Amino acid sequence: MDRPRDDTLYPPIEPYESGMLDVGDGNLVYWEVCGNPDGKPALVVHGGPGSGSTPRSRRYFDPDRYRVVLFDQRGCGRSTPHASEPATDMRHNTTAHLIADMERLRVHLNIDKWLLYGGSWGSTLILAYAEEHPERVTEVVIQAVTTTRRSEIDWLYRGAGQLFPEAWAAFRAGVPETDDPAGLVAAYARRMESEDAAVREKATTDWCAWEDAVLSMEAIPGPPPYGSRPGREQQALVRICSHYFAHGAWLEEGRLLARAHRLTGIPAALIHGRFDLAGPLLTAWELDRAWPDAMLTVIDNAGHMGGTETRRAVLAALDGFAGKA
Repeated sequence: MDRPRDDTLYPPIEPYESGMLDVGDGNLVYWEVCGNPDGKPALVVHGGPGSGSTPRSRRYFDPDRYRVVLFDQRGCGRSTPHASEPATDMRHNTTAHLIADMERLRVHLNIDKWLLYGGSWGSTLILAYAEEHPERVTEVVIQAVTTTRRSEIDWLYRGAGQLFPEAWAAFRAGVPETDDPAGLVAAYARRMESEDAAVREKATTDWCAWEDAVLSMEAIPGPPPYGSRPGREQQALVRICSHYFAHGAWLEEGRLLARAHRLTGIPAALIHGRFDLAGPLLTAWELDRAWPDAMLTVIDNAGHMGGTETRRAVLAALDGFAGKA
């Protein structure tokens, strides 16, 4: 299917198949498939963690050439149980669990290999999966590269406060029980486990206000991306984010970069905004140097959320990979 311009997404499409996959531990993961049933398999790995998949992601793929799979990671979107529910047990929601869920979904859909596309937290999960199962990955397209090192987490929730001191002071004040600025994420994670709904709601509001502050210099149309989410989705996002980041995503520091050699032979397009304050360019540059088959494209006028040039680069990469076996 032709697109009118090189920065225009493909027309909206609807799934032709969907379901709830039992992944164990009482979790059901929502999945859907759209595009061409005989097309090249591709998996969309959403960010957050805890953001859930969006219909817009379907539109990056040529529906005539791709069989596109989307899923909601544990605890968010249409997956159950939902992390906004206080009774939902978070012990069975880790990076290792999500990797296993992706493999279980691949087998369930009878897919041998697939292209992986995602960004932000999604890129961390893509890299973790691909390094664990390189034989199952044909290509990778990542927008806004992260590896969720503790140093990256520290920058986002403490270091970036140097640029937004007033917003960071409010974020810091949200957890007065800790005297250690480095312990803010863990303190928020504890608050999101409180039995008091008011405590959880206040922590959610404070966390989203900080996330929006970090993105405030980007030309993002519409309402703030975090604060404007419905309350249920907000609470799940913050609970899952703080849970993952308080544990360094259960990844040994620097593990994904150190094991990038396992990705040899997998072509990749890494697309990153030079003014990404949520995930500075350094990580993408380091990954590009460690991954021989990756090509980094730096978008000089973009940040974490991207824009026209970022969208153009993603579409070009996906279109370019569409015809490869």
